[in-house]
Amino acid sequence: MDQEGIAKSATASTLRLRAGVRTAAWHGFSAVVEGEAILRVGPKDYNDTVNGRAAFPVVADPSDILLNQAYVRWQPARQLEVIGGRHAINFDNQRWVGSVDWRQNDQTLDAVRIGIVPAAGTRIDYAYSWRVNRVFGKDSPQGIWPDSDIHLLRGSVTLAPFGTLIAYGYWLDIPAAPALSSRTLGGRLTGEQPLSDGLRIHYAAEYARQSDLSINPRDFAHDYLLLEPGIGIGPVTIRVGYERLEGDGITALQTPLATLHAFNGWTDRFLTTPPSGLRDLYADVQWRIGSLFTSTPATLRFQLHDFNATHGGADYGREVGAWLTVPVTRQISAAFKLSHYEADAFATDTTKSWFSVEARF
Repeated sequence: MDQEGIAKSATASTLRLRAGVRTAAWHGFSAVVEGEAILRVGPKDYNDTVNGRAAFPVVADPSDILLNQAYVRWQPARQLEVIGGRHAINFDNQRWVGSVDWRQNDQTLDAVRIGIVPAAGTRIDYAYSWRVNRVFGKDSPQGIWPDSDIHLLRGSVTLAPFGTLIAYGYWLDIPAAPALSSRTLGGRLTGEQPLSDGLRIHYAAEYARQSDLSINPRDFAHDYLLLEPGIGIGPVTIRVGYERLEGDGITALQTPLATLHAFNGWTDRFLTTPPSGLRDLYADVQWRIGSLFTSTPATLRFQLHDFNATHGGADYGREVGAWLTVPVTRQISAAFKLSHYEADAFATDTTKSWFSVEARF
């Protein structure tokens, strides 16, 4: 990682081992226990947020040994599922709730989650969480949000042939980060339609309203808007998008439980929405380039972003990125990602590149 304004470039080489046990079901009950170890295997030339290396840019993968997941699952019937304990929760595209799987350490919730399927094509999920285990690890002042009061409610219904309609309400009362306490109510529609052989259209539209909640010291109400049409032509899918997270110059809409790396550019310049808000106009191209080593195709992806403020209209900057994922065997995959952010009125020029290998057994 090379970041203008920080004299030294960061180089981080880390190794993650994640292993666990999943029991077979017994009268509808099963359990999972999963541990995780993250180790630095190269020079300590990066700021992992807890190692004190502030002269380097941040690569938020600190060394740690921890309990990643430990939960009990009860599913007495197909229509009902109850999970209690520490586990990863991913809703929809993870814009509001996700496990941040890109980082070496997952984001997990200590929570009780109930899933109900009242009819075919419908699902209702409710989760109550009292603790957030963030990617920064237990040694970071912001690595754990204890004593939280988080309610997550989501419902979905499939409306053939239009797509899936989703409604949600997320109430976050976070004493460890009071400025992030909020209530968010919204809806989302996603779907696709075939036009002819090998040709299809994709679409996603979403609107939400977020306001302050509980101990948040600010009063605000901000809108979220997403419009993302796309077209698929054989192995190529092209999407263009308009995403708007409103701000007023003092406060802005935030998504603290999201898988943030998946949004607004891979250099992670906008993990926190600036006070003047964020408008992201982007294009995303994915190409399944075919099988190189296994029957699973390799994927090449390109992104282009143009960022502006929603309040005042400042031109923040632009970003371009590329990501190649290659399955090597049925268990092993490799990936290379490169992204560059060119700053104008927000942050500084930043270049990041990654190479990763993952084996799953």
